[in-house]
Amino acid sequence: MSATAAVEMPEISETGLTVKEVSQRIESGQSNAVKTSTSRSVKDIVRANVFTLFNGIIFVAMVMVLVTGSWRDAVFGFVIIINTGIGIFTELKAKRTLDKLSILVASDFLVRRDGEDVEVPHNEIVLGDLLWIRSGEQVPADGQIIQTWGLELDESMLTGESRTVRHKVGEQVYSGATAVSGMALVKVNAVGSHSYAATLTAQAKVYKKTVSDLSKGINTILKFMTFLVVPLCILLILSQIHTVGGWDAALSTGEWRQAVVSAVAGVVGMIPEGLVLLTSLNFAVAAMRLARHNTLVQELESVETLARVDALNLDKTGTITDGGIAFNQLIMLGSRWRELPAQPTEGGSFETLTEQAATQALYDCCNEEQPNGTGQAVLAGLKAQGYEPGQVESRVPFSSARKWSAVVKPILPPAGGDSRSESEGGRTEITPSHLAMTAPASGGETWYMGAPEVIISALDGDYSDVLQQVNDYANDGNRVLLVARSTTSLADTDNPQIDPQAKPVALVLCSEKIREDAEQTLAWFREQGVRCRVISGDNPVTVGAIARKVRLTGEHEPRFMDARELPEDVNELARVLENVDVLGRVLPNQKKAIVQALHTQNHVVAMTGDGVNDALAIKEADLGIAMGNAAPATKAVAQVVLVDSKFSHLPDVVARGRQVMANMERVASLFLVKTVYSALISLGVVLTQIPYPYLPRHITYIGALTIGMPAFILALAPNTRRYIPGFLKRVVTFALPGGIATALSVLLTAWFLPGIMGWDVTKNVDLSALRATSAIILFLMGVFVLARVAQPLNSWRGILVAAFAAAGVIGAFIPFVANFFALILPTGTTLVATLIALGGSALIFVICLWLAPLVGKVSGKLLRQHGFNI
Repeated sequence: MSATAAVEMPEISETGLTVKEVSQRIESGQSNAVKTSTSRSVKDIVRANVFTLFNGIIFVAMVMVLVTGSWRDAVFGFVIIINTGIGIFTELKAKRTLDKLSILVASDFLVRRDGEDVEVPHNEIVLGDLLWIRSGEQVPADGQIIQTWGLELDESMLTGESRTVRHKVGEQVYSGATAVSGMALVKVNAVGSHSYAATLTAQAKVYKKTVSDLSKGINTILKFMTFLVVPLCILLILSQIHTVGGWDAALSTGEWRQAVVSAVAGVVGMIPEGLVLLTSLNFAVAAMRLARHNTLVQELESVETLARVDALNLDKTGTITDGGIAFNQLIMLGSRWRELPAQPTEGGSFETLTEQAATQALYDCCNEEQPNGTGQAVLAGLKAQGYEPGQVESRVPFSSARKWSAVVKPILPPAGGDSRSESEGGRTEITPSHLAMTAPASGGETWYMGAPEVIISALDGDYSDVLQQVNDYANDGNRVLLVARSTTSLADTDNPQIDPQAKPVALVLCSEKIREDAEQTLAWFREQGVRCRVISGDNPVTVGAIARKVRLTGEHEPRFMDARELPEDVNELARVLENVDVLGRVLPNQKKAIVQALHTQNHVVAMTGDGVNDALAIKEADLGIAMGNAAPATKAVAQVVLVDSKFSHLPDVVARGRQVMANMERVASLFLVKTVYSALISLGVVLTQIPYPYLPRHITYIGALTIGMPAFILALAPNTRRYIPGFLKRVVTFALPGGIATALSVLLTAWFLPGIMGWDVTKNVDLSALRATSAIILFLMGVFVLARVAQPLNSWRGILVAAFAAAGVIGAFIPFVANFFALILPTGTTLVATLIALGGSALIFVICLWLAPLVGKVSGKLLRQHGFNI
């Protein structure tokens, strides 16, 4: 807390709280501090990566193998530990990146304590503080106005309406509103979580897990495997004990160790241990890439959600427009007001006005001590044209209650008759002394600026044609002001009234600043088949005009509607929304209802916004997107925050989501093939009571080269394929032919090769030869599946497959690798038998791929005939 002498504030009698009172309030929790969290804690990240069901199963399996003394076959456990460590490291790195982005520098606010004005941080404001609200500041806490000096608030963050509101003494102001002009002294009566903004979004802050189609599909696979693994593990152990002569023989000879190792080989293969990890890694890497483009992802799963969005609800202010106002032009009313040489008439008056005179008067009307947003925009636009302050005798400041402002300007006499000057080229110009002359030299003239309907209603005469022009411009999305002029001086500035004899002179056109990237971004979404709707608290006609400017619906005229006419029934609302592109006058609860109505039609809905009034809808949507300049409560409930508030970042978010979805579909297919063949091989082993055809270390070696490492590369590769619903169905459809072909190849080899070769699989030498051959077949089938997943192979993908295939072969010739993973190269008749088995396996793979679509068509037809919709 620091005293401030640099800022001169009005003299007031109130002293405010004492230091002791402030300390007591802070100790009792009555400060404005609000606990916020932008990402998961370190504890949560470690717990999520370590304590998983499948890590538990793998750990138990590893311990079982270690108990047998065959530590080489327990290598798979260490791979899981390493992968979990990588997952924790990556997510922690992502957390650090996201936390850096999410740090917001809170402004200091001026409060009165112990009779002095001091600056304190946002979170040190306490209940009962006397708080100064100054122009340009966002109200940090709720309070009641004690004194006001023309305070005018923009409450669009709370209500959705972009109009400003002027408040009086005794009225309540709410956190989240922004002071656009004037200032006030406010007594704080609600802080922190008790403030209006926090109360409005309390239900929105309830944690809602992002529903990820990808995670949902993978979880379905894992749940199925959970029910399959435990009983199969028990059956495998029993079958392997049987192959070595039963429990007595197994315990007396020590063969139980080999039985346990064989059973674990089946269990390890069935678990897609890297799939969940790779999904989290993919989300985390995508989040870090987006963070480098100022896009904060607060829930990793939300990276892929936008890839599935087909309905995007856009808040106008802060999304399509940047919240600012731009001065467009001044339009003179009628030919009599066009710029003409000023000619004196009888009595010394001038019948004509120049556009420059009207523009100068407009400048002077806006040039108040603390102009509102529209006044600031006009001044900025006219300053750029070279205008400067003119002479003003008195003024009536703009008031939102009055809806107009006025200035009294002196009449400057002609400088020696006709003061026209010849410019280059012979064009006649008007000198400044003539610019405002339509009245006698004595006295002054009054210029009014404000709401057209208010000013015209106070004038004598019929100006319906002017009102028609006003409506036409408003329908084009303009904010329209009227400039009028009276030849008499304003009599009473304390109780000002418009002179009924004043004449309308010009219309002032302003508009909300449309983001430069809005039209291009909306065009991109149209091309991608995403239906965009604009939902705003503003006038539907105005919002519709802005939607037209940014070509919301392309070549078609956007259809707009007043939200007050919307039905309350959700199903009826959904029907109405199908034929509406723009909604105006929308209340916060209606925004939420609109999202719910779209959900009834199975739409995946994204909602953008920046105000507290958007928080409920953002929370209800499948994906909430907040702008960086949004209210803190809104950013707290959004899954994605565009830190620099650039709407154009959304296509990049979509692209990352599609990359995650498309690549994880490839990766899931790869892992699921291993799950399918491991489960089928285990089932075949149990039913036929044969020794398990390969060791855990074999599946570790083969899995790393044909699944693990390639999957990591494929998961991070560029991919722009549009999302197509049916992730799980496609993954299963892909995995079944490859898994069945691999299982058949290995089982047929295990069943028939010993008989052909004369091997006795009860002897370790012959069993090792069978397992080495089965491992070679397994590796070949793994390469086939990898090649199918990596298609097309005419690029780096083909090189990837060839590189890992070569690595697997070369590894078998390296003594240390071969010994560690029990890789035996066949020779003599065994080599011939292995080559024949490999040829048969390739043939089985081709047949399974050929039969799969035929079986799918036949089964689909039968299901449809029996009333099943697939």
